[in-house]
Amino acid sequence: MIKKILLTIAGLVVLVSIIAGIRILQIRKMIDQGESFVPPPTKVTVTEVREDQWESLLTAVGSLVAVQGVTVAADLAGKVVGIDFDAGSRVKAGDLLLQQDTSSEEAQLPGADAAVILARSNLERSEQLLTKKVIPVAEHDQALADYRQAVAQADNIRAAIDKKKIRAPFAGRLGIRLVNLGQFLKEGDGIVSLQSLDPIYVDFLLPQHDLAYLRTGLPVRVAIDGLPGESTVGQITTINPEVDPATRNIRAQATIANPGEFLRPGMYADLAVVLPIELRVLVIPATAVLYAPYGDSVFIVEATKEEESGKTGKVLRQQFVRLGERRGDFIAVTDGLQGGETIVSTGAFKLRNGVAVEIDNSLAPEFSLHPTPENN
Repeated sequence: MIKKILLTIAGLVVLVSIIAGIRILQIRKMIDQGESFVPPPTKVTVTEVREDQWESLLTAVGSLVAVQGVTVAADLAGKVVGIDFDAGSRVKAGDLLLQQDTSSEEAQLPGADAAVILARSNLERSEQLLTKKVIPVAEHDQALADYRQAVAQADNIRAAIDKKKIRAPFAGRLGIRLVNLGQFLKEGDGIVSLQSLDPIYVDFLLPQHDLAYLRTGLPVRVAIDGLPGESTVGQITTINPEVDPATRNIRAQATIANPGEFLRPGMYADLAVVLPIELRVLVIPATAVLYAPYGDSVFIVEATKEEESGKTGKVLRQQFVRLGERRGDFIAVTDGLQGGETIVSTGAFKLRNGVAVEIDNSLAPEFSLHPTPENN
């Protein structure tokens, strides 16, 4: 009985040893295969580092301002008896906008004119009598003063009547009506906004170190959020003679043609002053850059050759770079690259140094200095 048990145990030990040996051989074979395995090349899109000439720009933000803009207001108190404009319409200088009640002044005017006639007659008689030396000079002076006072009183009534006929001070476009018929206006009450829209100003600020580049006549390119994909060109017409002591900024103003009146006072504007200087730069797509806190880098594609087999291929070399200004889809490189080098243009975040790659530009995006995305 004991002999059978020992034989059974020996058989089991031999069987386990055989199975373990087979398993060890399989694991060793898998390790050898893993060590000799070469992953297939990663497909990448590439582009060349190229030289380009960029405009030299001074960028700023500004605000649109009307060349002439005012809220037309009442000069004198009075009741509104006539409204002679339509809200939003265009008017010419001198066009009648509103009439106030002038019945009181018109009732006083005939008496004032009669007083002028009487004072003129008295003055003429006093002049005749003074010539004959019948009256003293003082009496003639009093008659002259009475005449001038009567004329001034009549003119004052006429001026009040004229002021109650409110007219457009300049040509432009009216805004929303702020008054109604029968409303009593106090002195200074607003009636309607009047803005001259073509041309229009854009006011902006630049740091004081840019003052050396500024001069009147320089072109200014203006883009408005409300008009995506469109830009308007004007020119600098005014530069303030002083620098703001609080911000050390200098204020400038450009004039822009606005024939369609799409630009309105108060709009926010992105603008660029175009300087008569061209910058020579090395540019790459912004999507080629792997951004990191310790430094930005790109992947250069280099040719490689195996010494044993003689096979050629392409591998990546990570290159740290120093970046400059960004425009559109491109970014300038100030250090780290040379013109003509081939770099990976997209998907840099999923690559690493030394990886074998295969170039495939079939799905490479098109890069532009002035991109116009469909969802813009």
